Amino acid sequence: MPVNLSNPNPAELFPIAGLRIGVAEAGIRKANRKDLTVVLIDKGASVAGVFTQNRFCAAPVQICRDHLASNVGVRAMLINTGNANAGTGEDGRQRALSTCRALAARIGIMPEEILPFSTGVIMESLPSDRIEAGLPAALADAQEGNWMRAAEGIMTTDTVAKAFGTRVIIDGVAISITGISKGAGMIRPNMATMLGFLATDACISATLMKQLATELADGSFNRVTVDGDTSTNDSFVVIATNKAANAPIDSLTSPAGQKLKLAMLEVAKKLAQAIVRDGEGATKFIAIEVTGGKSTQECRQVAYAIAHSPLVKTAFFASDPNLGRILAAVGYAGIEDLDQSTIDLRLDDVLVAVKGGRNPGYREEDGQRVMKKNEITVKVELGRGDAKDTVWTCDLSQDYVTINADYRS
Repeated sequence: MPVNLSNPNPAELFPIAGLRIGVAEAGIRKANRKDLTVVLIDKGASVAGVFTQNRFCAAPVQICRDHLASNVGVRAMLINTGNANAGTGEDGRQRALSTCRALAARIGIMPEEILPFSTGVIMESLPSDRIEAGLPAALADAQEGNWMRAAEGIMTTDTVAKAFGTRVIIDGVAISITGISKGAGMIRPNMATMLGFLATDACISATLMKQLATELADGSFNRVTVDGDTSTNDSFVVIATNKAANAPIDSLTSPAGQKLKLAMLEVAKKLAQAIVRDGEGATKFIAIEVTGGKSTQECRQVAYAIAHSPLVKTAFFASDPNLGRILAAVGYAGIEDLDQSTIDLRLDDVLVAVKGGRNPGYREEDGQRVMKKNEITVKVELGRGDAKDTVWTCDLSQDYVTINADYRS
């Protein structure tokens, strides 16, 4: 069961003018499940994406990068679940291009105006014939209000759909923001085996879109980890349809730009945290806050050392306050001039270690009290500077092994 995560609230999933979504059952891997999603985008929209840094990236990731670099514009997205089309070589690339050509022919645009996305099992041939056969049903289903169906249509091992939205007033105009994501395992930043799509009807300068997508990713999806594995398919795409009546935003540091970015970041954070809350086998959601660093980079480095430690994660699953494991992770995070005598450690309100040693007032029952909770904050003070950063993760349970052992069956 996901940690304090329920099904999306349909009332929060606002239609985005200039964007329609259609979902179909194409039988890509299993029958009778939503597995094909088409997103139709009106001309004049601005689109940018951030993709995995795994050098063994999937064919659709390669094509998305190429199509975005061509600067012809994006008019559609084609998303399938059940098959990752990764580790499939040139055949996989040609099959993905074939699906782009098939969709382009049906809606009267160029294949280069389509971004394809795949998620699922790696090293299996993409059933492009089933995708192409499912296009008519997906197109017939296309409408502005289909965000919930889209969230369901991109799931793999997810146990709950992930979708959030909000509205913000800019220049006296109501701006809508809605997004969906998927992911539960093989999750680590840069990015993870996740798909994230965030759309707004706000008017934004096209020159800002790449910066906006990068900053939103850095503040959300690049701060989550479930198991430390960086996937082949992870993608985060930001769409501005430019249909709202606000004055075009040409700077993210302007009052309007800051207001829009903050609202979009809140949705992106919810989408990213939902992935951790639904982590495969997760029973606890853990925020790791590192303060007192010389830079945010080193703070995040320490946070990820803790978040990726199997010993730390299994201790949280067992509610075992074996907290020396956390200090050990801080020590091997790779900060060469780290002075352990300046380090403090807290679990929520419990002070565990002071200046690198056990707090004389710390009692193990206090640590266990915190670790039994399903939401926990680990706070590490490095005592080196003023920088800080936060990472979100989950525990590592026996169910994680079972889910991944049985994933292809």
